[in-house]
Amino acid sequence: MIQHTMIVSFTDPVPDADLDQFLSDMENVMRASGHLQSFSAQRHIRVPADDHSPVFVATAIVQFGLADVDALNAAFEVPGVEELIGRWQARHPYKVVWANHEPLG
Repeated sequence: MIQHTMIVSFTDPVPDADLDQFLSDMENVMRASGHLQSFSAQRHIRVPADDHSPVFVATAIVQFGLADVDALNAAFEVPGVEELIGRWQARHPYKVVWANHEPLG
């Protein structure tokens, strides 16, 4: 199994309902790929040290579990992924960093 872990940072504060919808939309598009084995998402827990982040402060952490690298590549080629990104970037701009890795622990 491979994990695709994304750290999402919205440029400006996002209402809770919008963040919930963003995460739901992301899960739905990825599940529609037929390659997703697991999905989890959590909000970032803010602490004072976040004010000193050299890159950006997360809004949410998202993790997709897929069988292998081929499944990960295929999942990001399904219809709807680019539309999802474009729609949300236009509504609430955000940045993302990610890592592909074996399950932790």
